[in-house]
Amino acid sequence: MGLTEEQVESIIDAHTETVDGLKDKLKTVQADADKLVTVQTELDALKKKGDDGYKEKYEKEHKAFEDYKKAADAKEAKAAKEAAAKAYFEGKNITGTNLDIAMRAAAVEIDALELDGDKIKDTAKLDVLTSGTLAGLIKQTSTVGANISHPPASTGGTTLTKDEIIKIKDTAERQKAWGEYILNERKNSNGG
Repeated sequence: MGLTEEQVESIIDAHTETVDGLKDKLKTVQADADKLVTVQTELDALKKKGDDGYKEKYEKEHKAFEDYKKAADAKEAKAAKEAAAKAYFEGKNITGTNLDIAMRAAAVEIDALELDGDKIKDTAKLDVLTSGTLAGLIKQTSTVGANISHPPASTGGTTLTKDEIIKIKDTAERQKAWGEYILNERKNSNGG
């Protein structure tokens, strides 16, 4: 190659400096690359945790809300069915404590009821209960007229005579006595 020793040494020194510089850069790049792998792993973990964490939290909250909503709807439906059944039993003349007993006894049938607004669609199962098991709870009422063969006793008291009424000094009492006297006279003149 025809180079002097000085030139060869100069080339070797320059090459060594270049190689050492490249080695230093390589170490820095290698350290950065190692950090990058660690950072990427952490980023992947955070991304997975972040997506799954929020997704899991959302799903958990959404499920809790849906469960609450179902429970509220079920409670509302149960209350509507119980109100309709209560009205049905009251229409069959089951009231008071007997109504409480009927509601408890018919709990399964009430849960199975289908409503049309606030009315029961089909009362067949409740009809069977009221004519069978619950028949003893129905209050029997009847209207009985007065027994005319034994009329109630008169509680009119004693009627004063005209002279006794005239002697009463209090105006209100005297007017009251005249009213009773006149009524009594009419009764007696009509035969009683």
